Amino acid sequence: MGSPDFSSAFDRLWSEHTPDPAPFDSPKEECGVVGVYMPGGEASRLAFFGLFALQHRGQESAGIAASNGEEVKVHAEMGLVTQIFREADFHPLSGALAIGHTRYSTTGSSLLCNAQPLLVQGIHGQLALANNGNIINSLEMKEQLQDSWDCSFNSTTDSEVFAYMLANATGSNWEERIFSCMRQLEGAYSMVALTPDSMMAARDPLGIRPLCLGKLNGGWIVASETCALDHLGATFVRELEPGEALVVDSEGLHSSTWTGSQGRRALCVFELIYFSRPDSIIDNNLVHSVRQELGAQLAREHPVDADLVIGIPDSSIAAAVGYAQESGIPYSEGLIKNRYVGRTFIEPDQRMRDLGVRQKFNPLVEVIKGKRLVVVDDSIVRGTTTPHVVGLLRKAGAKEVHMRVCAPPIKHPCYMGVDMATREELLAARLNEDQIRELVDADSLGYLSVEGLMKVAGGTNGGFCDACFTGNYPVPIQLEMSKLVLEQGRQVKQGKLFGDIA
Repeated sequence: MGSPDFSSAFDRLWSEHTPDPAPFDSPKEECGVVGVYMPGGEASRLAFFGLFALQHRGQESAGIAASNGEEVKVHAEMGLVTQIFREADFHPLSGALAIGHTRYSTTGSSLLCNAQPLLVQGIHGQLALANNGNIINSLEMKEQLQDSWDCSFNSTTDSEVFAYMLANATGSNWEERIFSCMRQLEGAYSMVALTPDSMMAARDPLGIRPLCLGKLNGGWIVASETCALDHLGATFVRELEPGEALVVDSEGLHSSTWTGSQGRRALCVFELIYFSRPDSIIDNNLVHSVRQELGAQLAREHPVDADLVIGIPDSSIAAAVGYAQESGIPYSEGLIKNRYVGRTFIEPDQRMRDLGVRQKFNPLVEVIKGKRLVVVDDSIVRGTTTPHVVGLLRKAGAKEVHMRVCAPPIKHPCYMGVDMATREELLAARLNEDQIRELVDADSLGYLSVEGLMKVAGGTNGGFCDACFTGNYPVPIQLEMSKLVLEQGRQVKQGKLFGDIA
């Protein structure tokens, strides 16, 4: 079997800078997961490169679990993928099976004990699990696990609840055990799991979070996005169906769908607006093309006389190009992004905070001076960044600044795996559009309508979750549920996670 040469590529990637995090006032990324079954290959190295391609989905922590056929080992730490893994770290992670995770915290704090994959011991033996999503009834399930199985929890994340549930679930095989979990879990999840002899993947019955399947050199890859398959040279096979469970072992790939799935879909529409990489296929659409059409629809709904269209780098560039093409107004770069600005643990004083936007963006003065600008952004969440961007453009000589947002106003929190803000923090939940325009100091402001968004996305409020815009959640939720719900009454300690379970 011909395998790619990963050693030189790993060394090269280690020396390069990794992708920078999200802009200040955008929804925080969710998580990225990858699962690998590669007979005769080094699955953990493939998982590493898959995670590298998914780094945009979370930059707080990352980890890989691998099995040599007899036991599962885990290496997980805080930081970016390329900061966590050295060549020596892959020696204990040998074997044909591996799963990986890169995290932004949506349930539980940003602590090492919450880094995934999480390794547990249950009645079916060792099991490592990594998840993208949010289990909204995790506290209830945790209490049941403690009462029924005397489970000892070491983290404050709902993924450990999921792991213990699966490790102790009823059923004669892993498909039945996954479906047993599906009957009890509420919320969003795209999960990968690992036992000593099998790799599993599952998507929640509404398909809120994405998950796809690829094939490589006689093996199988699952990942949050198709861009990870591309980086590995894998062939994209398909997206997993809502409620589908995959199990891959020495006998091949087995797939089945939970009978409780009723065909209803609620894919997070923000995957198309912001989260997913533009080169990924989501819901059978190239994300880049969807974003261009979102910009075009925005131009139809909110035209304006202007000289130039610019986008806020990087996630809004495609929409800005679409706006320009539809409106006939020329497109140009107007803000240059410093791609080496990353997260820091140094707390800045107020003077440094005021320089935050300047550190991230620098205006092309000669391009925008004296121009009437259409500035396209993907979203306005708290409204903390947009006024600074508008001020930066005005100081650079912009004659007018017309803000256009290729998403509807965000008025409701997300409980399905995206850390946006509380309802009190959401700008559009407190102010009307004219008040927001005045706050950000724009000459005009236009949001894409929910109807326009769904027209472009190809669904009608049944194929996508649009709860952050409309308040219509796909499952019942407890209002103002905290992402720290599992930390109540618990002191969390940090330490290095490396090794197998006792």
